[in-house]
Parts: sequence; C-alpha cells; structure tokens
Amino acid sequence: MCEFPPAGAVVALAVSGGPDSLGLLLLALEAGLVITVHHVDHRARPTSGDDAEAVRAHCDRLGVTCVVHDVGVEPGGNFEARARTERRRVLPPASLTGHTMDDLAETVLLNMLRGAGVDGLSPMVNDPTKPLRALRRQELHDYVRGEGLSPVHDETNDDPKYRRNRVRHELIPLMNDVAGRDVVPLLARQADVLFEDRAWLDLMGVDDAARDVGDVDCREMCRWPRARLKRWLRVKLHSIDEQSERHPPSAAEVDRAMRVVLGEAVATELSGGRRLARRGQRLSLEEGSTTLTKHG
Repeated sequence: MCEFPPAGAVVALAVSGGPDSLGLLLLALEAGLVITVHHVDHRARPTSGDDAEAVRAHCDRLGVTCVVHDVGVEPGGNFEARARTERRRVLPPASLTGHTMDDLAETVLLNMLRGAGVDGLSPMVNDPTKPLRALRRQELHDYVRGEGLSPVHDETNDDPKYRRNRVRHELIPLMNDVAGRDVVPLLARQADVLFEDRAWLDLMGVDDAARDVGDVDCREMCRWPRARLKRWLRVKLHSIDEQSERHPPSAAEVDRAMRVVLGEAVATELSGGRRLARRGQRLSLEEGSTTLTKHG
C-alpha cells in the first residue's frame, strides 16, 4: 500500500517526530531506501527543541543521517501558512512526507469549505511525495508503537483554533455518525475519481493552457462551452501570494471576467490590484504594483 521509489533510491524525509512521520521513516527503511531525515524546528512551542532532540535520537538508533533546520517562525496571524512556507524553503525538493488517507480526507473537506473546484477536491492523489496516502492514520500509529518508538506529541494538533483540528476531531466523527460508516475511504475514493476527471480535462485543455490572456480572440472564446472558458480563466487569472502559494481566482472573479470576455463589461478588478480589460477583441491583464503573479 506504500508507494515508495525503488530500493536503493536516495530520498529526503520530512520528520517532525510525530507518529506519522516516524512511521514514514520506518517504512522507508523497510523499503530499502537511502535516507536523510530533515526536521524543521519552527520554535513555535517551548518544547520544540525537545522534538528535534528526539528525532536525532531516533535517527542515531536507526543509523540514519539527520539534518535539523532552525527556522524560528514568529507567532501571529497566518502562522500555519508562514510555517509551511519556511518548511518548503529549507526542505530539499520532493521531500517525502507522512501524509495518510486521513490527511487526504481532511484536506478535501478543508478545501470544500473554501469553495474549491475539482483541483482542490482531489489533493495528494498521484503525488510521489505522499507515499503513505493509502494508509490509515491509526494503522500507522499502531505500527510505530509496535516497533518500540515513542513519538513526540505536538499539543497544537489538539488546539481547536486551527480549522484542521476541528475537521479531524469534530466534523469527520459527526459525518461518520450521520453516514453510519467510515467516511474517510469514501472521501479518498471521491478524490481519486475527481483526479481522473481533472487529468482528462487538463489533457483536453493542453492547447488552451499554452495560450496567454492576450493571445485568444474574444469572438472565439464566446463560442467555447461555458465550462471550457471558466477553466481557462481559472488557470490564467491565478495569483501567487507573499508565501509563494498559488491561488485560483474566486468564483465571483471568474464570473466578472466572463462578462468582460462576452463583451458585457469593458473591464473588471481582480485580487491583488489587478485589472482585466477588453480592448477590441483582445484581453489585457494589468498587474498590481505589489502583486507577485504569473500567468501562462
């Protein structure tokens, strides 16, 4: 059920010291991979230094190289996003993580609460950096305990101020009760189905994706099926925030952009101070002075 590279492959593992990432470490060793463990200390809790020492001790016991990255993210607003950005900055590209099927299901629900489309509702599927996504969290925890390792406990995983914790501890148990069954495999299966649809849509739209905002005659776009036009606009009007996170436009922005394409409006304002305008039969996208945005 694990989807690791072939034995002998050199990999980097992101290991926090919790049971999921320790399970990743043990299973990667069983798979015969050549491992370097990377632990990121955000210094968000007084005990975070103890976590780093625990990871080092586990690695020493298992004969694995360990690298600790001290990034020191300041407490405050949007902490999770800023911490995620720092992790991405210091971790080697394509580092493996211990995300399980339960994490996938939680992410589906979190993205659903944000109003995501098919991309957001099919996360982690076919992602080579998530080799444990077919495993259940409890199975992994039982395995780690059976191997005699003592995971660290991050108390922030119990804090209800974080939305993911409420989804994990409140929403999914309620859904299980309402459905009369375990909904996590259902959500994972839905993500698989949507990913297949998404892959097909991407294949169908490969020529569209190669055409930039100003490349297409609006008269041609007016003849496109509505779904095709909306998907093209979602791709072309995405933005990148200060944490280098990619964000699709909101549904309202896409609707306003469609009015410009259809000639019902001459221009519309978009997030980040951008402006989409129609001049003749061509679109132009003016960038905000403080927005880091890519298109194409």
